[in-house]
Order: sequence, then C-alpha cells, then structure tokens
Amino acid sequence: MFCEKEPYILVFGVSIYDIIGFTNQSFKPNDSNPGKVRISFGGVCRNIAENLARVGVNTKFISVVGDDEKGRSLLEHANKMQLDMKDSLIVKGESTPTYMAILNEEGELEAGIVDMKVTEYITKEFIDSKAELFEQAEYVVLDADNPPLLEYVLKKFYGKTKFIMDPVSSTKAKSVKHLIPYLHTIKPNRIEAEILCGFPIKDMKDLRKAGKYFLDQGLQKVFISLDMQGVYYNDRESEGLLKTDKVSVVNVTGAGDSCVAGLGFGYMKGLDTQDTLKIAIAMSVITIAHEDTIHPDMSYDLVTSSIKSITWIEENIL
Repeated sequence: MFCEKEPYILVFGVSIYDIIGFTNQSFKPNDSNPGKVRISFGGVCRNIAENLARVGVNTKFISVVGDDEKGRSLLEHANKMQLDMKDSLIVKGESTPTYMAILNEEGELEAGIVDMKVTEYITKEFIDSKAELFEQAEYVVLDADNPPLLEYVLKKFYGKTKFIMDPVSSTKAKSVKHLIPYLHTIKPNRIEAEILCGFPIKDMKDLRKAGKYFLDQGLQKVFISLDMQGVYYNDRESEGLLKTDKVSVVNVTGAGDSCVAGLGFGYMKGLDTQDTLKIAIAMSVITIAHEDTIHPDMSYDLVTSSIKSITWIEENIL
C-alpha cells in the first residue's frame, strides 16, 4: 500500500482501456466475425506504474480517466495493485481513453479506433495543481507521448526532482530531442537513440559515441536497448553491455515498460548501475515469457529468483 510518509516515485502519463478482438478465421469486412474479445489495461506509463507497484516500490501514478465504468475499473485495478492513483483527474461526462482493435487470424491489425479526447483535460493548470507531488518525488517517470506537456513538466520541475524518460517511438523521439538536457535517465531503443543522437548505431564504437553524446548533454545515466543483443549502459563511472543467454519469448509487448520499471526499482533501492540493469532486464525477461503485457505473477520474489536463474553475459568497458 502507498505510504505518504515514505519516499516515492511518481509516474505521469496516460491510462488506456484496451479492447482487442481476435478472429478465428479469415477476416470478413462488413460482417460479424466469430472470435474472442479480450479486455485489458494499457498505456506505457500505466504499465510502468503497475510494474513498479507489483515489485513493491512506493508508487504514485497521475493520469486521467472519465467517470465511466471503464475509468472505475481502471481505478479499482490500481487499488488492488496498491498503486496510488488518487491524484488522477476524473472528468465528468467523458470517456476513459480507449483503444479498440480487430486482429485477423494471423494477429495482424485489420481495423482500430482510438478515443483519447479526455487527455485534452490534462493542462498546464492541472500540472500546476500537482506541483508539490512532482517536487517531492524522488524520481518522475514520463514518456514522450505529449511533447508540449512533457516540455512544460521538465522545465517547470527541473532541479527539483529527477526525470526518467522513455521516448516511446521514433516519431516521438524527433519531437523531444531538445529536451534531453533536462533528463536524469533515458532508455531509448537503437532506432530512437539514432534519431536522438543524429547518427547510425551499428557497432560498439557507435554505441560508445552515443553514450558520450547523451552524457555530454547532461544526462546522468543512459540505457540503450538492443533487443536480444542486450542493453548498453553508461553512467560516467561504468560502461558496458549486459545481456542474457537464450530466453523464452511469447509476446515482446510490454518489455520496454517493465524494463523502465526495473530501472526505477533499482534507483529507489539505491542499487548500482549493473545491479539496477539486472533487475530491469529480469523484469523484461519475465514479461516476454507471457502473453499479457504485464505478467500476472510479477513480483519482487519472482524477479530475484529470475536474476539467479538467468545466465548473464557481461561486457565491461570501464
């Protein structure tokens, strides 16, 4: 349960109610297709926040929902996960952010609808009303989904807390390149890092050049995800590449979210960079071994046991 008197990490971003339909056979447009429908909770920052809460980190999540059944179910789920969302904005008469998709028998998208209108209610004035929560947080986790609001938050609270950012996508990365100096930590994938740095990353020499670029911009720590090739890290005092031996892969969706949560866990526990990264990678390994975006058994005990069972391959440079 969230403890007001203990240090906490704040996650700020969107919650999404996902409705996904899977057809059993070839998709037929303009017709009813037999299949199955799954409902789940998503959103990059919401996923990060839930993963943090599941491994026992004192976590506050500020988001926006409508005053509908979807919003109530999101808030009820957060409460069960001991994730504090009480400072989120609940908008009367509006629909909770929703994503509805139809996937064919191959798992490919046939059609999708996104309803995000309620996110327009997250304004600078709302952020100002939560200033104390931002300033008192040990770390604030954000994504690049809304570049103008991201810029406002970073500039308003710079020097009062420490920011961890996931660029989310290559498209969003282009819009936030100028905000790198305000961050403490960034965790891009290879493509996002190339866009942020402005040059291709093909080998270790390029990775080291990218790491230096980020640190020269003022960041304290950089983690570049290389998918199955591991994660490159640099924190000024240590630099290297950490990866695992073969792991089970069922669904890679959510791996990046759990990885960021692992970084937050390590920071809040005061772990060094290598141990923090092992937590982050272990959480990703657990996530991709299950069909859900968040592993239903994610917990501190599962993460620690996974760290012991994983075969680690380390390449230390510094």
